[in-house]
Amino acid sequence: MKGLNQVQLIGNLGREPEMRYTPNGKAVTDFSLATSRKYRKTDGEELIEETEWHTVITWDKLAETCNKSLSKGAAVAVTGRLHYESWTDKENIKRSRAVVVADDVIFLDKPAAGGKRDNDIPAEVIDSIPS
Repeated sequence: MKGLNQVQLIGNLGREPEMRYTPNGKAVTDFSLATSRKYRKTDGEELIEETEWHTVITWDKLAETCNKSLSKGAAVAVTGRLHYESWTDKENIKRSRAVVVADDVIFLDKPAAGGKRDNDIPAEVIDSIPS
């Protein structure tokens, strides 16, 4: 039997995307994504809003596009897979988290006037990325 690891989220960026490069020149961008839902308590009176925060990671061209085009608050639809990371911190405590590795990010907001936001990455870094 073949397994399935697929996540679909629609929400808003909680911070500016952060782009960096791996030692072998691959672009990677991550951002936090807030998804919210509203529901009423069992008494039917009080309306509760619940927000979940997700870390989304993008690679290669998608990473570059997300870094250039997205900003805090932008609405996006993300499709990808769950990936679990674990590490030991400086105090020797074992930590773990789940992240979404995105295959596709759909921009749900209209682009700002003037197009994409400025990119602060030096030209020599961009030129060093293999096509």
